[in-house]
Amino acid sequence: MLSDAAPGARSDGSSRSYRVRVGTQQVTLPVVALGGGLSIALLITVDQGVSFMAQAGREIAALLAPTGVEIVATAATMGLPVAIETSRSLGFDDYLVLHKTPKIHLADALVEDVRSITTGPVQQLRLDRARTGSVAGRRVAFVDDVVSTGSSAAAALRLLRRAGAEVVAVAALVTEAELWRTALGDDAGLVRSLGAMPVFRSGDDGALVEDWQGQ
Repeated sequence: MLSDAAPGARSDGSSRSYRVRVGTQQVTLPVVALGGGLSIALLITVDQGVSFMAQAGREIAALLAPTGVEIVATAATMGLPVAIETSRSLGFDDYLVLHKTPKIHLADALVEDVRSITTGPVQQLRLDRARTGSVAGRRVAFVDDVVSTGSSAAAALRLLRRAGAEVVAVAALVTEAELWRTALGDDAGLVRSLGAMPVFRSGDDGALVEDWQGQ
């Protein structure tokens, strides 16, 4: 549900909010403009609080349990709360993080290029070669905050498979529009989420219009 957060909300989305269901919970998100007439509802996991993420982790764990997952992987940094709480609920004492910034221990990392809808320039996902044994030959679920364009998830799956993982699922708090289906291709069928939300386009009258396709 798109709503004005305050009187005089501007058409660029800076004073708009969107209420989305995330499993059994609901959260109101700010709608922010990205340019080119496109706006998105911004879900920041580290701002949602401990109890919210704990409940979301339990519900994602319930979605993943039937897959026989053995370890959870995520991409830093917004996916970290999802991975921690999901792993906790699955009874796991380990999870794998794919890094987006260079660090001293990642000089020889496995690397994949990725572009996020919220970061713009091309980044790189890095998998520490010392951690490949955590996923090689194991059933792995990649979890994240939002699956939007699908580019981050696709890069993560390529990295995990290069490390020998058997990817059994992709799970997120929410999916955003439908572009991710194209980026993920056959892997789109692996996606599970607790909710879904559109992106937003500026209409002829300046109002924001929900776009569920994202084309």
